[in-house]
Amino acid sequence: MAFSDRELLARLIKCEAGGEGDNGMRAVASVIMNRVHVQYGGYGDLRTVREVAFDPDQFTCMKEVVGGQYNPQNIYNMRPEQIHYDIADWAIAGNRLTNLGTALWFYNPFSPNCRPNFPSEVGSLAIRIGNHCFYNPTAAYANT
Repeated sequence: MAFSDRELLARLIKCEAGGEGDNGMRAVASVIMNRVHVQYGGYGDLRTVREVAFDPDQFTCMKEVVGGQYNPQNIYNMRPEQIHYDIADWAIAGNRLTNLGTALWFYNPFSPNCRPNFPSEVGSLAIRIGNHCFYNPTAAYANT
């Protein structure tokens, strides 16, 4: 399927953070758009939502198979609602959550604690929103 960047972002928002409330969904959208706009490091040559979304092994929702099993929670099965499109439009227009910084990563630790760095030493904990921990790039990220 050839989704527009808006459609793809809305599907990613629903899939990755649909149960995290408005701020959780805005935070995930912010990370995706931060990756689109970062000018250096490992994501420095990605310029569209499509390129970020299809960057290998970045988002579980982009995979139809995980651990050898069918992944029913993938973007192809998502049916975004108006809120997901509204947040996608908000992020594409250049808006970001101010307490998120320039976060490039997020993950759900499935515990009450976020680790201080992710992945390895290229990201440092910025904030936890809902079930997800968000990480800003460190100076080491520029060398990735």
